[in-house]
Amino acid sequence: MSLQQTAKEIGRVEDAVNRFSSPSELRITDMRLAVVASNYDYPILKIDTNQGVYGLGEVRDAGHAENALQFKSMLIGQNPCNVDMIFNAMKRYGNWGREGGGVSGIEIALLDLVGKVYGVPCYQLLGGKYRDRVRLYGDTPTPDNPTPEDFVNAVLGRRAKGLNFIKFDLRPSLFEGAGGVLIGHDAKYDYAYEPGQWFKAPGGNRGAKLTQRSIDAAVEVVSAVRAAVGSDTQLCVDHFGEGYLTADEVIRLGRALEPFDLAWMEDPVPFFDTPGHKKVADALLTPIAAGENLYLREGFREAIRTRAYDILHPDLLSSGGMLETKRIADDGEQEGLPTALHCAGSPIGFMANIHCAAAISSFVACEHHGLDLPFWHGLVTGIDPDYMSDGYVKVPEKPGLGIDINLEVIRENLRTEDTLFLPTDAWNTPKLGFWRPDDRWPE
Repeated sequence: MSLQQTAKEIGRVEDAVNRFSSPSELRITDMRLAVVASNYDYPILKIDTNQGVYGLGEVRDAGHAENALQFKSMLIGQNPCNVDMIFNAMKRYGNWGREGGGVSGIEIALLDLVGKVYGVPCYQLLGGKYRDRVRLYGDTPTPDNPTPEDFVNAVLGRRAKGLNFIKFDLRPSLFEGAGGVLIGHDAKYDYAYEPGQWFKAPGGNRGAKLTQRSIDAAVEVVSAVRAAVGSDTQLCVDHFGEGYLTADEVIRLGRALEPFDLAWMEDPVPFFDTPGHKKVADALLTPIAAGENLYLREGFREAIRTRAYDILHPDLLSSGGMLETKRIADDGEQEGLPTALHCAGSPIGFMANIHCAAAISSFVACEHHGLDLPFWHGLVTGIDPDYMSDGYVKVPEKPGLGIDINLEVIRENLRTEDTLFLPTDAWNTPKLGFWRPDDRWPE
């Protein structure tokens, strides 16, 4: 076939590019949010443009719409395709945990928007994919009655959904359920004021409190669960990092759980205690996974450099969004550390995780925390009803995140009635930096 015939057969190159707008003329015109009531409320954000195409994102679960709205004045008039420039302008105003949710959620919405503009899925914007299906791990909250039998039933419920990688929570309630499990835990005059209860130094005002009975209770639970699911299911445990156990106590407990071949113990000490994580990781044969509250590559740098974790576990709605989380995973891989993804969000944040996971070569599994919400799947369109029938999710091939919002279901589940993507004009004027509307007091 001649070159002329080939050109005639294929047509113009630009005709083969699926463009949904004119990228060079694209400008951000608005940003609005809708807060969905759930196990952890979902602040869903929508960035609109002058060409009708819009991007979807999400502030981290249990975060606040204001974490994103504070950046609106920086976004208006910008070309959303300049993702890295906008991200770098915003990131200095974010912080760890939920305070990183605004920066991260906006970054996701920008990448969703760019993917729609150029007609490519988000994973392609991260460098392409390493896999077509992403493995999930299912979160399993502590049962109301934390007996071994109830733990087994809860985990088997996850197994019945097709999941073969399951996490269950060993919360303080497991250790506080009977007398003699904790030593000196009745500090009745301490922490009387709710704002002061945010952080308690491990062991503070309670003394040594992990007893052999505590360890036996945990071993009984984990042993029963392992026996029920067998050796073909990955198991991991969570919720030690609230500060109720010291690093030494976690080591005692972790050593007792080593016979059950756990995939990891998650967040053994408070998230900011990197040396404490390293102490636990060095002492145990069971891997330590941590990092869900860390912000940006800078936040992970010390943990990666010192190998304080065995598995990086960022939440991309705190860590900086999809591209920054991909960079974090690549940093970890250079030091021999794999990455799992923490996710407790809506289908929007969830699908952002799926795209990111597809692009991470050293990926382990992605969390699903919405398994018990009957409306979760219906918040968006574009996800098949049997999307996780075998414990894996197919990576979308549609542009952007590959999903769209279902306004009817979101409206039915709003935290506050009649607040569906209301105008946010009050946030149009700058809230950050040295902006002032006039030179009333010139320097």
